[in-house]
Amino acid sequence: MRGCEFPREDPESCHGVDPRAPHRHGPLRIYGYMNLSSTGQMPEMEEVDTNESNWLAKRIALISFLSLVMLMSVLGNLLVMVAVCKDRQLRKIKTNYFIVSLAFADLLVSVLVMPFGAIELIHQNWIYGETFCLVRTSLDVLLTTASILHLCCISLDRYYAICCQPLVYRNKMTPLRVALMIGGCWIIPTVISFLPIMQGWNSIGINDLIEKRKFSGNSTVCVFMVNKPYALTCSVVAFYLPLVLMVLAYQRIYVTARAHARQINMLQRAGGAGNANSADHQRNHRMRTETKAAKTLCIIMGCFCLCWAPFFITNVVDPFIDYSVPEQLWVACLWLGYINSMLNPILYAFLNKSFRRAFLIILCCGQKRYRRPSILGPGATCTATQINGSTHVLNGCSSASKLLLWFCNTRPVPV
Repeated sequence: MRGCEFPREDPESCHGVDPRAPHRHGPLRIYGYMNLSSTGQMPEMEEVDTNESNWLAKRIALISFLSLVMLMSVLGNLLVMVAVCKDRQLRKIKTNYFIVSLAFADLLVSVLVMPFGAIELIHQNWIYGETFCLVRTSLDVLLTTASILHLCCISLDRYYAICCQPLVYRNKMTPLRVALMIGGCWIIPTVISFLPIMQGWNSIGINDLIEKRKFSGNSTVCVFMVNKPYALTCSVVAFYLPLVLMVLAYQRIYVTARAHARQINMLQRAGGAGNANSADHQRNHRMRTETKAAKTLCIIMGCFCLCWAPFFITNVVDPFIDYSVPEQLWVACLWLGYINSMLNPILYAFLNKSFRRAFLIILCCGQKRYRRPSILGPGATCTATQINGSTHVLNGCSSASKLLLWFCNTRPVPV
């Protein structure tokens, strides 16, 4: 019997198979990779090569981006922890204990959470089993919540240091209270992560939906879905309540900083000819001070909200719209939150002059030119006066030294 020739009036008469309709009886593979198109024509080799090249380029770009985020997060947070351990002056400041604990939480995020998320994202498959999926999810919730609560404690610490009198700050921020606050930053996330997730409280009422989403074709997915009660409770404790406290604290800090900048300029005008400057110069200096304070606080709050608000908004909305949020949006929001762990060392440490100097000493093997000079410079003295119970520096100090003394609650050097 001769082979089939096309075109024919009855292509089905040739063994009942029509190569021009490859999907009727299953795909007809050509060269091991290509299918005949619906028109019976073979796809162009250039088109296949282009698609493979685009896929490979996207894969390389994704791997590079995720690797960069993890590497910078590990190095930045390690550098913060080493700097505080090696620098005696940094260890004297209570706020830095919160920063070290924050860096440790972010370091664990980049070591214990990000790599497994990156592997699953790249391979589109979870190969570590259901038990480790629960453990990894619990660690994710614990460590990211701990990071957010540390940011809240830092804002409260700065509020007491700047908006309250120095005596009130010393009474409020005792070593015991600092330890209790840091302990709370770890205990509260543990309660809302491992306990409900390992017990399955977050999946009550949606177990069938979770089981359906665990398997996608031939792939297994580490699914983390939450019911409405857990979504609301976790989001309020982990994000919305800390956000409100941070906004209130930084708003008061900014108002106090503006008022203090005005007081410094007023005292400079009343301090005599040696300290008096032109009115224009004083106004410019005050505006620069207020603008710098505003920019710093806007950067802190802006980055925090930009990184975490999309995830927690999606986390609350998704259960109320029948879990219809696209998977790609979930992944983007989650990794945007992870990026906050990379930014925290920059926001809370690299913008601080004392930390920058400590970093340079570490990275440059302790070169002397980066050693800490005297805060007020050689032979500098300051005089002070009392206004409404607050100590204000008057004579013998630069404006930068005055602000530094005030922000650090350092007593002026007596004449």
